[in-house]
Amino acid sequence: MAQPHPITTPLWTVVGQGAIGLLATARLHQAGYPVQLHRRTSAPFDFMFQSADDAFSLSLHTPLKIPYSFVLLPVKAYAVVDAVQQLLPLLAENAQLVLSHNGMGTIEQVLPLLKPKQGLWFLSTSHGAFKANQTTVIHSGKGQSVLGALNQAAFAQQQSVEKAMQAALGPLVVEDDIKPSLWLKLAVNAVINPLTALHQCKNGELSRSHYTSAITLLIEEFVRVANAAGQDFSVEAIQNRVKQVIEQTAENYSSMQQDFVKGRRTELEYITGFLLRQAEQHQLQLPAHQAIYQLLLQKSPR
Repeated sequence: MAQPHPITTPLWTVVGQGAIGLLATARLHQAGYPVQLHRRTSAPFDFMFQSADDAFSLSLHTPLKIPYSFVLLPVKAYAVVDAVQQLLPLLAENAQLVLSHNGMGTIEQVLPLLKPKQGLWFLSTSHGAFKANQTTVIHSGKGQSVLGALNQAAFAQQQSVEKAMQAALGPLVVEDDIKPSLWLKLAVNAVINPLTALHQCKNGELSRSHYTSAITLLIEEFVRVANAAGQDFSVEAIQNRVKQVIEQTAENYSSMQQDFVKGRRTELEYITGFLLRQAEQHQLQLPAHQAIYQLLLQKSPR
């Protein structure tokens, strides 16, 4: 009698040790996936994962298994291209690479770097996580994620990637065209992140009436650019979405606000900067976004 073939769960490599990456690592491990961390140092890494309903420690030891076939790259937008270039010699010929970050502009930079059979995906998530210290990650807010394939090679491993990302950062919605979701998230980020960074406040502070006119201006300008770029958004729809996120994340500090507090480089160039570059292409002026961009550049840690 023939023996049944064992079902093997693919090894995933998560790049870096940011909060979302460690969250995904912990959840992949919980779901039975073998997982390894690609970090700047090759030393073993132990961390504690905490959520509302679970807490456990995870030990990840070297050596790393190469080539990498499935890679989640949840690093800051400005670090994506350098990270991909460093990964290229380690990737399998048919590797699947999943980008995940705030802002836009990296997809066009990464696609030309990949070999014909290497798939590229983008995952946008609303899960909240932060690091209480270097070795403790807290899952602070349950969210969901949107996943989209970005080239033809991605479809060769579609089922494997979708299943793993469901485990890592689900519940998951898979979209044929992820760009509208990325623009919608950009709308939220282009309002909340710069304003909270500028005024050094929690997201919920933006619901106060003296921010209303600034938020309205930023949204109106965003919609003009998005419409010119082929995205069908209304001012009212974006206002409702921004209001919803401010209310849902009222006690949170935005990633850009935290970057300013901790003296780290921000994703300003891939949020407001991307929007301004799009406006220039379509010969549009965005005085409100331009003003906040200049103010934040002057205050930027680097």
